[in-house]
Amino acid sequence: MWRRSDGRALIATVDFFTPVVDDARTWGRIAAANSASDVYAMGGTPLFALNVVAWPKDDLPMELLGEVMEGAADIARIGGWPVVGGHSIDGAEPLFGQVFVGEVDEQHLLSNVGAQLGDTLVLTKALGTGLISTAVKRLDPSAVAPGGHFAHAYDAAVLSMCTLNADASRAARSAGARCATDITGFGLVGHLHKLLKGSGLAAEIDMHAVPVLPGVSELIAANMAPGGTGRNLDFVGGALIGATDAQRMLLADPQTSGGLLVCVPAGRTLALPGAVVIGRVVDGVPGHITVGQ
Repeated sequence: MWRRSDGRALIATVDFFTPVVDDARTWGRIAAANSASDVYAMGGTPLFALNVVAWPKDDLPMELLGEVMEGAADIARIGGWPVVGGHSIDGAEPLFGQVFVGEVDEQHLLSNVGAQLGDTLVLTKALGTGLISTAVKRLDPSAVAPGGHFAHAYDAAVLSMCTLNADASRAARSAGARCATDITGFGLVGHLHKLLKGSGLAAEIDMHAVPVLPGVSELIAANMAPGGTGRNLDFVGGALIGATDAQRMLLADPQTSGGLLVCVPAGRTLALPGAVVIGRVVDGVPGHITVGQ
């Protein structure tokens, strides 16, 4: 973030990854929504984006890359920003993402270290995209095709990952929030742990209130966890208290284009469909998260 003399600040961020779905245009949409998320998590507005591409041109047709970029353009039209260029290289495997430049009024800035004692924790999207993306890689393609036994869960995950956090960011500002984080690769527990440590506080989570995408419980039972789950749990260590093994797998699930976790001041609400109160900020060992059953 770069502060300007007029009370506004510029935000610059970048994110990219390998395909999480088989459809090229859908991957482009997910990657663009995910890349924009950091701007929204800070209370900002995206100004423009640039594409970042690695493409194995001898193995995959360039027309397929065109579909990926069309997907990103779909999200740009929804979000209201131009895609003004980018950079591409020949790579061993496909990678796609975007650089974003946005702006924020410093009076409305959402920090990831500003939680206050008594704040309500509100989550704006259901968890489980990491588990579902892993399942898609392991299942036969017919499972997620229309009529397939996993199609409903897959469609719900894609809809979630393609949904921008713009409305969530606006709702957070309207509620007077000063602290928020987007939930991505570190999972809910990893991002919350970082937020709490930076704020010098702890949290209590009501596990029964945490929203979950369809089919996720079955994937947890089948141990369909991505590799990042274990790394996230290692990162948090003993700071996660009271969770069962299945709950730990969900809370540490790496999210792609996840929602916002907003610290809403006590007595206020987040006026956003689908937003769920999952806990509160309490006094305690900084970074510790206690899960209630």
